[in-house]
Amino acid sequence: MHFRFINKLFLWTFLLHWDMYAIEAEETDALSGFQNLTKDYNKYLRPNFSEQPVEIAVTLEIASIASISEDNMDYTSTIFLRQRWLDERLVFEGNTSITLDPRLVQLLWVPDTYIVDSKKSFLHDVTVDNRLVRLYSNGTVLYALRITTTVACNMDLTKYPMDRQTCKLQLESWGYNDKDLVYKWMRGNDSVRGMDNLQLAQYTVEKYYINITTGMDETGTYPRPTLYFVLKRNIIYFILETYIPSSLLVVLSWISFWISRTSVPARTCFGVTTVLSMTTILMGSRSTLPTANCIKAIDVYLGICFAFIFGALLEYAVTHYCSEKHAARKEREKKIPPEEWQDNAVILVNNECKEMTKEDKIENLKSEIGTNHFRVNLGFWLKIREQLNMSISFFTVGNPENIDHYSRVAFPLLFLIVNLFYWLYYLYF
Repeated sequence: MHFRFINKLFLWTFLLHWDMYAIEAEETDALSGFQNLTKDYNKYLRPNFSEQPVEIAVTLEIASIASISEDNMDYTSTIFLRQRWLDERLVFEGNTSITLDPRLVQLLWVPDTYIVDSKKSFLHDVTVDNRLVRLYSNGTVLYALRITTTVACNMDLTKYPMDRQTCKLQLESWGYNDKDLVYKWMRGNDSVRGMDNLQLAQYTVEKYYINITTGMDETGTYPRPTLYFVLKRNIIYFILETYIPSSLLVVLSWISFWISRTSVPARTCFGVTTVLSMTTILMGSRSTLPTANCIKAIDVYLGICFAFIFGALLEYAVTHYCSEKHAARKEREKKIPPEEWQDNAVILVNNECKEMTKEDKIENLKSEIGTNHFRVNLGFWLKIREQLNMSISFFTVGNPENIDHYSRVAFPLLFLIVNLFYWLYYLYF
């Protein structure tokens, strides 16, 4: 039994060493095969050098869009960039493919692709460089990278927060123009993956599409495979945070129209409180909303709400002033009735006529003849004064209580009309 156990242990040890030797031999053959491929290989020359341009087939996978900044006008995204091209110098026998160590990419020619409008980018290197290099027997090379990049995106914030932003991701060769290198999307519209599964905080990916554009430079024309994606902002947050509170403050300011106009402290305190509350919302929006060199839609709405609240406060000032004037006029009418005004005027005129002598009448006649021109001018200015008095009397409020009655209908109706035009314009135009 002991001898049989030793024989089995010897056999297992022999088989284990034989497998390890076979694996090492296979790896050595593969490495020697790669060394044979790259023996006369010049990595500094592109495929088809001095001939037709090399064609790079591109696919993209969007792993995530981490942040979209309106202040910096950019977005940060993590992408998987895969490029395929044919290099006839790397053809080998068989129907298999070889996956190489990423460090061996230094021995091959690879396209100098970069991201246009990129502010900051880096290649992931945990736990090793996130690269993939795979050779196919027909000479096709697959080169994949995992990149996180911050790309500029010009945004129009005029309709913020009901805006749609179109951002793009452009690829381009740094040194090879269209005579040396051309790009194409490998699978057409299916060359981009991951956009349908993105979950963003403030946006929804409404649509995306691809295209091949060109970049003109003094060194030549460079093809650009471009991904366009349209981001629609989710407005529900802003409705709950800004639109509803500001609208409720406007409605709250209308309560003062039902408070008696004689309650000066109540109506004044009510109006000032709503104005200060609206000012607080305005100041808060300044600190949280993005700054832009244009007037945003939310700024317009906050301005409208502030105007209505301030108008309600001014309405009471006008009502109180008209009430005071109306009360003062009534007091004067009580002290001097209109009949006494007419009798006193008749008495004064008769007294003046009686006291005038014959000489005074002659002198008055001479002065009247000498001042006809002055009287014509005086009559002209008296007519203007009469017209002004008529115009002022037209705007004079007979009953100040009517101001509150009209305001109870006019303010809500006007606010509804303004809201209707506001939402129609910013949502559909």
